Amino acid sequence: MLALNTKRLSSRLRERLSEPVMLDLTKRLILIPSENPPGNHYEECVRTLCDELERLGFDEVRREGACVLASAGTGPRTLYFSGHYDVVPAQNRGQFQPHVSGANLFGRGSSDMKSGLAAMIHAAAAVRDEGLLKTGRIGIVLVPDEETAGPRGSRYLEARGLLGRGGIGMLTPEPTGGVIWNANRGAISLRATMRGKASHVGRQFEGVNAFECAVPAMARLLDLKNEVELRETQCNIAPAAARKSIMMLGGRAEAGTNFNVTPDFCSFTIDRRINPEENLEEEKLRLRDTLDGFEIETLQEEPTTATPAGDPLGVILSRHITSATGKEPAFEMCPGLLETRFYAAYGVPAFAYGPGLLTVSHGPDEFVPIRNIFRCALIYALTAAEMLR
Repeated sequence: MLALNTKRLSSRLRERLSEPVMLDLTKRLILIPSENPPGNHYEECVRTLCDELERLGFDEVRREGACVLASAGTGPRTLYFSGHYDVVPAQNRGQFQPHVSGANLFGRGSSDMKSGLAAMIHAAAAVRDEGLLKTGRIGIVLVPDEETAGPRGSRYLEARGLLGRGGIGMLTPEPTGGVIWNANRGAISLRATMRGKASHVGRQFEGVNAFECAVPAMARLLDLKNEVELRETQCNIAPAAARKSIMMLGGRAEAGTNFNVTPDFCSFTIDRRINPEENLEEEKLRLRDTLDGFEIETLQEEPTTATPAGDPLGVILSRHITSATGKEPAFEMCPGLLETRFYAAYGVPAFAYGPGLLTVSHGPDEFVPIRNIFRCALIYALTAAEMLR
């Protein structure tokens, strides 16, 4: 019956959704430099989001630490709209001055994912105001720290039993570039530190050069990287180069205190992204064996997760994307981690689809096509209406 009414329903929701209002909220969020690390201006972001949710009449708007929770509709069955408001550090301060050029909105977070937050918030309000939430509610979950594995965000909510209650599904507006992400790689991220002893360069024989001590392990890691990156996943992911397993060395690296002092420490990171065909425990053990003699700090350790594309939420989401864009979306594995993993771990079907483009996210010229914000809101609204009819 719903399929017969989709055109009329879409028309009603289009009238409810205001592109200028969503664009304005996105701009206001971009103006807040919520960079992570280190986690700047979270309070300002929380306040702006709470004000918008309260203005739109959401129920139970509340803060949990640095997270914002709210709901639309009633009942125990909950479709979660979840997104993050932190952004990676800017390449220049001008990125926090949003500006429109042609059909695009530029600014840090425009693509990843402040435009997505605006779309999903207004989608939820539109569905509620049309009286379409018949059998449950939409749960709004807005979190920080997604860019650093979620200690004050989804992981914080999970530890307090507040994540995914009564969930029948979860959507997150990551910058998927038109595809749906239904799976993600696992991750092992480590910081390795070699200790030495400082001494003046003229008496370096009295010191222990931590950098030089670390070099043999660095060479072994490069050998391991070359082996690892010959492996390819059979999961659907584009382009072809993205199929390879990942091991990145030296994302953060530092040593010593000055050029004329024997370095008393040498520290660097290893970011290992695991394809579903690989074993997390085996890969972790290989890394640790290669780093024998180092102090090791685990920054994150996450398994691969996936939701079948044929899950009802995936089928419904895909149908409405096709209707709104004229193109049937592919289901792909995300090249990195996804917050969907927190929900999938509890058996809640979880998918990522958003207005942004991964190809420009985190870069110096980050932007989002403005029409994508409206389209994403319409797709989220139609999907919620069908899931909760």
